[in-house]
Amino acid sequence: MTMTDDPTKATTDNTRVPDPIHAPGAVMPPLGECALLLDIDGTLLDMAPTPREVWVPPELATALGRLLQLTNGALALVSGRSLNDIDLIFAPMQFPAVGGHGAEMRLTPENESVAAHAPPLDKELKRRLAAIAKLSPGILLEDKGYSLALHYRLAPHAEQAIYDAVSAIRADLPNAPIEVLPGKFVCEIKHSGFTKATGVIELMTHAPFTGRRPVFIGDDVTDETVFAIMPGMNGLAFSVGRHAQGVAGHFGEPNDVRAWLSQLVKNSKSIG
Repeated sequence: MTMTDDPTKATTDNTRVPDPIHAPGAVMPPLGECALLLDIDGTLLDMAPTPREVWVPPELATALGRLLQLTNGALALVSGRSLNDIDLIFAPMQFPAVGGHGAEMRLTPENESVAAHAPPLDKELKRRLAAIAKLSPGILLEDKGYSLALHYRLAPHAEQAIYDAVSAIRADLPNAPIEVLPGKFVCEIKHSGFTKATGVIELMTHAPFTGRRPVFIGDDVTDETVFAIMPGMNGLAFSVGRHAQGVAGHFGEPNDVRAWLSQLVKNSKSIG
């Protein structure tokens, strides 16, 4: 069965993805059968000059809380941020989450976070990488434990110098098990062997996520590993700000994602 073209007049279990998503014909599984997996920066939240300056609109927190209930707990934030940082941003609310690009995981809001087999970066390596922040004023250093991020939104002219310095360190340590993740005005260096995709795969083996169809929304290069695994998991992937390869559709900006999530809540009320 299909529903009417107007998503606010839904009368069946399936919810056709409404505007502003660019996904003609894409059909959401029922909320009780899907797992909502959501990146944070650049997807749920607008980018800010520094990671600490992001703002969570009250209506977003409300929608996420309601969707957590409607999915019976199968909603998770999937981020490069640490779980502690995620909790600070969304306080006082807590959500299931995959943090640190798959290094950490929390299955329910009440559970303690657990490491997903991810060793922290070597201290000496961190020290050398941290020194790169001295290349220019405006480069912000963020130590996540499992990774180290160099943010240059306030110093965009330093991009090439940052990557050159990271490459030089990697050349000195060719056997170091590290991976460089380019992002939006950020260069992140993490231990290899785990990604957002490995975190999502692990997450989906645990209740209440197991057996559900994942629906993932992300915006950055680091989200592409998750885009790539969605077809094999019978899932849907949507990108933000660009039409990434392999996704079912895309949103223009985070505000569109927030409006869509609010619409899902409204749809559930009209169906119920």
